[in-house]
Amino acid sequence: AERLNIQIVSAQSCTGLLTAQEAQHVRQLHEENRQFLRIPRRPQWDRTTSAEDLKQAERESFLEWRRQLAHLEEEKKLILTPFERNLEFWRQLWRVIERSDIVVQIVDARNPLLFRCQDLESYVKEVSNDKENMILINKADLLSEEQRAAWAQFFEKEGVKVVFWSALAECKRLSGEAKELDTEDVAEDLSDSEDESSGQEDDIAQDSTESTSTGNALQTVNQVLVSDDDSSDEYEDCEDDEEEAWQTCSEDEGGDKINAIAPERIESRTDGAAVQHVVRERNRNIRNFSHLVQRNELLEIFKTMHDGPRVKDGEVNVGLVGYPNVGKSSTINTILGNKKVSVSATPGRTKHFQTLYVEPGLCLCDCPGLVMPSFISTKAEMICSGILPIDQMRDHVPPISLISFHIPRNILEATYGINIIRPREDEDPDRKPTAEELLTAYGYMRGFMTAHGQPDQPRSARYVLKDYVSGKLLYCHPPPGIDPNDFQHQHQRCPQSRTVQASGQVKPEKNTKAKQIENVVDKTFFHQENVRALMKGVRAAMGYRPGSGLVPVTTPNTGNVVGKPWKKHGNRNKKEKIRRITKHLEA
Repeated sequence: AERLNIQIVSAQSCTGLLTAQEAQHVRQLHEENRQFLRIPRRPQWDRTTSAEDLKQAERESFLEWRRQLAHLEEEKKLILTPFERNLEFWRQLWRVIERSDIVVQIVDARNPLLFRCQDLESYVKEVSNDKENMILINKADLLSEEQRAAWAQFFEKEGVKVVFWSALAECKRLSGEAKELDTEDVAEDLSDSEDESSGQEDDIAQDSTESTSTGNALQTVNQVLVSDDDSSDEYEDCEDDEEEAWQTCSEDEGGDKINAIAPERIESRTDGAAVQHVVRERNRNIRNFSHLVQRNELLEIFKTMHDGPRVKDGEVNVGLVGYPNVGKSSTINTILGNKKVSVSATPGRTKHFQTLYVEPGLCLCDCPGLVMPSFISTKAEMICSGILPIDQMRDHVPPISLISFHIPRNILEATYGINIIRPREDEDPDRKPTAEELLTAYGYMRGFMTAHGQPDQPRSARYVLKDYVSGKLLYCHPPPGIDPNDFQHQHQRCPQSRTVQASGQVKPEKNTKAKQIENVVDKTFFHQENVRALMKGVRAAMGYRPGSGLVPVTTPNTGNVVGKPWKKHGNRNKKEKIRRITKHLEA
């Protein structure tokens, strides 16, 4: 250590966060070295390659890939995500890509660019140019319509197909519809029991009516089977109408599949509208929309998206790939309508890929969650994004500081019903609350105390972080080029703690707490209401000082004074000791 080399470090800077200059420098380094971020490739193989030779080639290729990333970390001094270092997990990814016609990357809607792997899209095209890439933005119900439109426009410029989806919201909607159907079935059963008691003649008449309607239905089915051309045109029109109503992904891909299967049906249209329709369908420009799709819409997108040669004839295989804890298993369970894949809040629950048939001709393949190699600024960002488990966190200050930096003070107070202490008079009144201030207020509110009577900050931090990951504390990262503060529409809609009247005066809310939330030491000292001088020693009472031996001059009747004239028991102008008066000033 050198003498006279002193650096004053403020309490706010020791939080693990980067300054504006450091963040700008890190982003510049990320852009310069982005081409070195690659996922491991599976070596070339064919039917003549033995299993041992293939495994040896995979191990050598995987080790070379890890050496390149280690060199990038050491030479460039960059921080990478804790990417998967187990070869078996990458083998699961290779198998899913090889057997899938459509590879879907599931990303979190709050930060899609963090969970998106661009090199994965390139690798899919390297395996086969007939495979399709798509990004499924899960948890899109946390975004507003304007936010989804901004992301749709961004990915449209990138040339990537995106679909907005929410597995949790769709599961709740389907469960609500199921309950309504159950209620209707119970009502129908009651009405049927009442109808059965009407008589046997009504039953006979009803049977004859049902037989007639059944015969008519069979005749209608036969007519449909015979007149295949007419019905096909009708179904195509219905599909076109539904695709326009979905407003998701590209509107022209369903028509390409129809052209490949039955070109004579399209050629039969000779009017100008039909020609324009064919030209529009063959246009490969990608159009993304901000519509939040439902289950049946998502399944139809999977069916009509791939129109080229498939891995298995007559069957569409959809591979679901993504980071841990982004909702791959929840998406599959919502699509299938029941729990087929185990779901957990801890990342990395799925260990092996699974194939599940939604219906004949449509198969879903769930890949284990893989952390792709990507640049990251701090470890706190990975914890707040749900990449790293919260329960295994060692230092809670940087993640909580990141949350307090993203979430405004009034949002934190309104969400938890707490009062965070205000900045001192010598500080910026609009500064962000520190991690200690937030956790102290939260610990007092929840009663999380240590054995020494202080708020348990590590325990409080885990609860706050889990609320942030689950979306209770919502912060959405904007696309590049948009101000993050202007992108947070949910923060602007939150009610303030005080309401402003029309006259411009601030009216406090009712039932405000009397808890002190400000540092008012200096304010109280310089704005004292009772300022007086204090005198130490014996004070004269009634003009007579004890021990002087003099009779006071102001005594009106000296003959009536007996004993000690200053001995009065009235409390008016009572003498008190100075140490009692100044007790509040003692340290």
